[in-house]
Amino acid sequence: KAFFKELYLNTPTPMAQFQEVMRQQLESSMHAELEKLLGTAKGAKAEVSKKDFEGFRKLFHRFLQVKGPSVEWSKINRPPEDSIQPYDKIKAKGLPDNIADSLNKLVVVKLNGGLGTSMGCKGPKSLISVRNENTFLDLTVKQIEHLNKTYNADVPLVLMNSFNTDEDTKKILQKYTHHRVKIHTFNQSRYPRINKESLLPVAKDMAMTGENADVWYPPGHGDIYASFYNSGLLEQLIAEGKEYIFVSNIDNLGATVDLYILNHLVSQPNGKRCEFIMEVTDKTRADVKGGTLIQYDGKLRLLEIAQVPKAHVDEFKSVSKFKIFNTNNLWISLSAIKRLQEQNAMDMEIIVNPKTLDGDLNVIQLETAVGAAIKCFDNALGINVPRSRFLPVKTTSDLLLVMSNLYSLEAGSLTMSERREFPTTPHVKLGSSFTKVQEYLTRFESIPDMLELDHLTVSGDVTFGKHVSLKGTVIIIANHGDRIDIPAGSMLENKIVSGNLRILDH
Repeated sequence: KAFFKELYLNTPTPMAQFQEVMRQQLESSMHAELEKLLGTAKGAKAEVSKKDFEGFRKLFHRFLQVKGPSVEWSKINRPPEDSIQPYDKIKAKGLPDNIADSLNKLVVVKLNGGLGTSMGCKGPKSLISVRNENTFLDLTVKQIEHLNKTYNADVPLVLMNSFNTDEDTKKILQKYTHHRVKIHTFNQSRYPRINKESLLPVAKDMAMTGENADVWYPPGHGDIYASFYNSGLLEQLIAEGKEYIFVSNIDNLGATVDLYILNHLVSQPNGKRCEFIMEVTDKTRADVKGGTLIQYDGKLRLLEIAQVPKAHVDEFKSVSKFKIFNTNNLWISLSAIKRLQEQNAMDMEIIVNPKTLDGDLNVIQLETAVGAAIKCFDNALGINVPRSRFLPVKTTSDLLLVMSNLYSLEAGSLTMSERREFPTTPHVKLGSSFTKVQEYLTRFESIPDMLELDHLTVSGDVTFGKHVSLKGTVIIIANHGDRIDIPAGSMLENKIVSGNLRILDH
């Protein structure tokens, strides 16, 4: 009986056998299509594309293997107390005299693959001006140069570009030649978008223009590990004595090198070396969709909203159960990345991102997230950092905050003004008339004084004169066809402004 039971349990059902045959056929078809595409690649690009496609094949293979949700909700536990340390505890250790030695082991990596299209800008997002004519990239270079000069250190900057941003970024880099920062770049992979129905690439050849313009994509920032390794730059930096990278989104203006976190990393005893630190911060109502840290199968793991079963989405968004979220500021061991890449042990959940191309063609792109690899590293740790280390600029509403007198700028770093009496950031919501940066800029003769602002909502055709001051809660709504010009020198405190207010030159 036991023998037959074992045989029954381990014999695939006809359905399972059918599914396996279908998977094999799909992989075989995909392999043939990729080979056809590679046949159209020329010169040095052919070798790069070959490496990219090897990564894509692995991802596609895993995508076909996935059955059901990537997490079982009942197995999710809160992380143990000591796996997420409060920042104050890390800071309390102080800094050693030889912190420059630690800095010399560090590399700053900025994720620079995104375009500024969501803010109405062409080209890389990192080249948008955010403060006093400084772009995201300018501020990053100034921060690192300041570190290198202050501590007589050699912290290089590495930019992970995508095929969308590489050319424009490299042109701009020439202007930093005389800055005290070594700048390296490498490219994210280029993967083919696949038809949602056939699960085969939409691309007909390796070209990136004309009808092929929309058929490629950079596969999310989880691609950093393979691309960094394949570029040869990882190996080069290890040979130069570098041990850790500090990775963050280039549009997070709060993501500066923190000496206390760096010191915590390098001061661990050898046997307990922490290979991965994720900076998390307390959730607010605005962050309910942010990924959080959980304990799962005995490992610290990142849980993203896309992995949550529909029945538990409200629970996931609850600020009381999941109190923290991932800022995507990460500190990672270079030698650990090398080891995991060579062992083929980098395991990240696949994000299936649906898109619709011109002609209503439904495609999917397979992506991964850099933080999802936390479960692969030894002695991984979360650090609950102050909210000030999470200052992303995703919209013009965010841009208004960082351009205002709420923040002061020193050596490329933004810090909350000491003149603001409470440390929270105001909630700003600008309407669709402000979405594009160029239009947004024409609507402010100067950026208002926002030191005492709690909440600002602006909707419709609204402009601001010079030296306007906003305090408390201010709501300005111009109905369709109306326009509101806030006069120069106005002070609005706890006011709702609606209707029509035109100010014309005499």
